Amino acid sequence: MTGPLRGIKVLDFSTLLPGPMATLFLAESGAEVIKIERPVSGEDMRRHPPAWSDSSINFSLLNRGKKSITLDLKSDSDRDLLIPLIETADILVEQFRPGVMSRLGLDHEAIKKINPKIIYCSISGYGQSGPKQKLAGHDINYVGDAGLLSLGLGSVDEPVVPPALIADIAGGSYPAVMNILLALRERDLSGCGCHIDISMTDGVLPFLFWALGKTQVTGDNPKNGGDRLTGGSPRYQLYPTSDDRFVAAGPLEDKFWSKFVATIGLAMQYQDDSVNEEETIRQVGAIIKRHTAAHWEPILREADCCCSVVKTVKEALDDKQFKARGVFDEILTSKSGDSMPAIPVPIVKALRNNDDRQKYAPLVGEHNDEFFK
Repeated sequence: MTGPLRGIKVLDFSTLLPGPMATLFLAESGAEVIKIERPVSGEDMRRHPPAWSDSSINFSLLNRGKKSITLDLKSDSDRDLLIPLIETADILVEQFRPGVMSRLGLDHEAIKKINPKIIYCSISGYGQSGPKQKLAGHDINYVGDAGLLSLGLGSVDEPVVPPALIADIAGGSYPAVMNILLALRERDLSGCGCHIDISMTDGVLPFLFWALGKTQVTGDNPKNGGDRLTGGSPRYQLYPTSDDRFVAAGPLEDKFWSKFVATIGLAMQYQDDSVNEEETIRQVGAIIKRHTAAHWEPILREADCCCSVVKTVKEALDDKQFKARGVFDEILTSKSGDSMPAIPVPIVKALRNNDDRQKYAPLVGEHNDEFFK
């Protein structure tokens, strides 16, 4: 095993997305990640469509390079089998609703009696305290409660659902990894483990830095789709093309705006967008709408003015920029021999575990014999 986390053992009790993505980052950095799954069926993500090879593609992407053991956590005898693993583990990640691990006798207080140096990370929607701590929710609820959703809801007739699971990944996975790494460093200094309380809703708030500042200074809520970075400015806007594609225009600075309006031939009376932003948006939109995305792409690239054509996911997979940087070079394989690019992770190549460039997600309980002899 290579990577800066080689020799680190992680017990992963998490399921679905936030925890598994966090432990994927740890595994890709060299940690040994051991998933604890329910017997026979394993975790729910294994059955999420679309199917791929011998599992779900979502499960396979998120659990590449990990190990799997199966235990009935409601069984005293099965929980006893965890004790040797807990004694030697460095990190434990769990994603149950607050109180569940306590009912199982696996809460932080119980675990630290077995291993006081363990770093215990709890990921939940609202955190381990507060009036919402046990409330059920999903990403759309968390970004809604944080106020982020209010900034770009679309209209009453056509509400817009966010295209990314912001709270799960940016509010859950990333803060979990960051705090785990900080806790490892603190343990180096103090010799002590700790309990990390990750609230996915709390983790969304840094994305609202400008909105939080504006609201507190002015006392006014930012407009739904009406502020500088949410659709209210012609300088940060999506403009439809004649073939129903979109130009993503972000010429915020004057030097880029001047290039942009000159390139598309915007009439002089609309170039000062401070006079009437809505009219400038309409005029720019009318010009972009005259031509296809294929027409605009080389023109805007040559202008180098922070404007580009919005790519499909398939186009992104084939993008020359990603290929040049080797973003999709890592390979996900299956036990039956299928392969495809692995999900890119934000870990630089010099810090990756590159012992085996072809890695697969484990079968349910595949490593029981390794740990339960």
